[in-house]
Formats: sequence, C-alpha cells, structure tokens
Amino acid sequence: MSSKTSPSDTQSRIADNKKAAYNYFFEERFEAGMVLEGWEVKALREGKVQLTDGYVVIRNGELFVLGCQINPLKTASTHVNPDAVRTKKLLMHKEQIRRLIGKVEQKGYTLVPLNLHWKEGRVKCEIALAKGKAEHDKRDTIKDREGKREVERAMKTRNR
Repeated sequence: MSSKTSPSDTQSRIADNKKAAYNYFFEERFEAGMVLEGWEVKALREGKVQLTDGYVVIRNGELFVLGCQINPLKTASTHVNPDAVRTKKLLMHKEQIRRLIGKVEQKGYTLVPLNLHWKEGRVKCEIALAKGKAEHDKRDTIKDREGKREVERAMKTRNR
C-alpha cells in the first residue's frame, strides 16, 4: 500500500455561497451528490462556478439546485450545447429527503446550497436547512463583522 494520498482523496472546496450566512440562520447541514455532465465537471475543476444565487427545490420527492451557474470552458464544450444555469439534480438517501420535505413544509424553512467541494473524486454539494434572517439580524451580522475587523486592526497596530 502506498502512503501517498491523491488530491481526489482529500476534500477541497470548489465554491462557497457567502451570501447564505448573511441571509439565513442554519439549522442543519447535509451533504448531497450532484448529477453533472462532463463539461460541467471540467468547468468545476477550473473554478468556473457561481453559487450565490442558487437555491434548492423539491419536486416529486427529489432535490434540485436552481440558479447555480457553471460557465462552460470554450475548449471542453465544442460538441455539446452547454446551458450554464441548467437545473442540477441532488442525490441523497430517500429517508433524508423525506425528513427534509417535512421540515421545509413547516413555516419559514428553506434549503440553501452552502458550498461545492470534491470528496473522493466526486462533486458534493453541502446544503443547509435554513430560516431567513430579519433585517435587524442582518444589521447585527454587519456590526459583529465590523467589530471583529476593528479588534484585528487594533491588535495588528499594537504588535508593531
């Protein structure tokens, strides 16, 4: 057995949805596989993805990501007609999906994609069961972030 690990054995991030933490409180997190076409995988390897406008919907007992934009590479997609914002199916166990359906039907819950990452050579999407933040909660988030920046600046100037 070799002690070397290939990059596909480790988990590495492809894209993050930074807006999600600003707009939602996360209740639970889940990992789901994604059904992708070949040109999409090649584009993901190059980092040509935008997840900020993405959201998850449930149709006929299955999960789908909408609004996740994967921009095609010019060289990898010559023989196909790529659709950058096509609906992508998520793969999870039936029992988990049933549980999510029950929670989403409750008032105020939604499913939000948090990030895309590689896991053992496959693309995985981390989704969260989330509740929307009110405007005052968003202002609190901004205040906390600015307070942390000021503390870091003060520490940096003090250490000089």
